[in-house]
Amino acid sequence: MVRAILRKSRPPTRSMSSALVRPYKFHIGASWAGKNMPKGLKAPPFPADSDIGAWRDYTLSRPKSVNSKSAGQDFLFVQSMRRDSGIAFGVADGVGGWVDSGVDPSLFSQALMFHAHRYSRNAWAGEPEIDPTLDYEEREEIEGWEMTPYECLDLAYGGVLREKFVQAGSSTACLITMNASSGVLRSANLGDSGFIVIRSNSILHRQRAQTHFFNCPKQLTKLPASSHRRFSRACVDNPSEAETYRVKLGDGDIVIAYLMQTDGLADNVFASEIVQLCALVARRGGTEEEQVQLIADRLVDYARHCMGNAARVSPFEREAARHGMFFTGGKPDDVTVVVALVRETS
Repeated sequence: MVRAILRKSRPPTRSMSSALVRPYKFHIGASWAGKNMPKGLKAPPFPADSDIGAWRDYTLSRPKSVNSKSAGQDFLFVQSMRRDSGIAFGVADGVGGWVDSGVDPSLFSQALMFHAHRYSRNAWAGEPEIDPTLDYEEREEIEGWEMTPYECLDLAYGGVLREKFVQAGSSTACLITMNASSGVLRSANLGDSGFIVIRSNSILHRQRAQTHFFNCPKQLTKLPASSHRRFSRACVDNPSEAETYRVKLGDGDIVIAYLMQTDGLADNVFASEIVQLCALVARRGGTEEEQVQLIADRLVDYARHCMGNAARVSPFEREAARHGMFFTGGKPDDVTVVVALVRETS
């Protein structure tokens, strides 16, 4: 009883993070452009007054110069983690094959990114930052937990499975966290979403795609609960199959998350062109915020330009040829890009 009274009478304690100046800062830009949504889908979009609908509209209100309100079947999230311990972001690509069954693929990707944002908001990018001078009981009052992108993907997928508004669908996903204290990037990728890390105008890392066969990525799936139909073409993969990656970032590194083999960027723009565009933007100068947003917008604009060029050899054309298939020119699709620029503050 005495201990309980003493704990109540203590002044509020603060963790080290409340006054900590972290050595890394991340500047984020995002842009997207959705193709026209197919008509005749059975499920309506998330209502604007629902949790997911309101968050979707807020996310799509981010300022950008690309003239497109919808992200199509893609979606994204960008979220500061607990007490600014880091940043989390990700991209998801709803699998368009569900349109043939009257299912809106965008509902799955939107719900997956919503739940990823929700879990990331309450988690630490690394170990919870606790003042070592506090006694044990005070340390217990520090809330939150460390969460990896791998764990976040599993939790977010569980949220989609519980989401009654999402009756069916599939999506690829790439989730990334960047720790503001250590500069460590961690990722979890399932399917052909992905990212690249650019350092000194060279590609330090490029996430490889996970596919069952050409143009069929690994994907998280929700099958209709009450349907007697057999979805023989549906691929049901698990978050445990996600590929993880970890790297220490440095000042000036650029991280670009995008949808790879089934998206408008990587299907139409070569990795070398992405690096070149980043270098051109850097030469123009401007604030870090202006640079990352300009990179994101220019990548989306350039991808859309390449889609309509039938005479240009595209990455998708080359990939199709490697699998014995004939395809020429650009490939129209949704385009979604998140760009992060790393700065060391001390």
